[in-house]
Amino acid sequence: METEHNNFFIYICNIELERHNWKIEFSWIKAHSGHQWNELADELAKEAATNSDIEECYFRMPKSAVKSELSEISETKWQTEWDRTTKGATTKLYFSKVADRLKLEINVSPNLTMMVTGHGNIKLYLYKYKIIDSSICPCKTG
Repeated sequence: METEHNNFFIYICNIELERHNWKIEFSWIKAHSGHQWNELADELAKEAATNSDIEECYFRMPKSAVKSELSEISETKWQTEWDRTTKGATTKLYFSKVADRLKLEINVSPNLTMMVTGHGNIKLYLYKYKIIDSSICPCKTG
């Protein structure tokens, strides 16, 4: 459980640092192998653990706040990718904003997927790929 907490804390710190344009990479280094920066990290960690004059430099956040923050970051990244891509033109007609789609409670079905994506066993799609001769509906209204 402690490892999961530490990994999550590292993940949150990484997000915050990237927000300020810092690029951080984590990798495993064998302990006490003479690696300059690892030795420095050990020294600083020992100093911080034993020095009672150092103020805490973190604060505890409620799980709900972390979840909300991550959700907001994810939604923003998703919207950026959605705006940038040239794919999904038909779907974008229905859902131009990711946030609007996420608010809807939709039971996804094969028929809904065909309609929203424009892919599947529908006249226009079958006509586009020359599987049938006409895209006109038998009712002649569309």
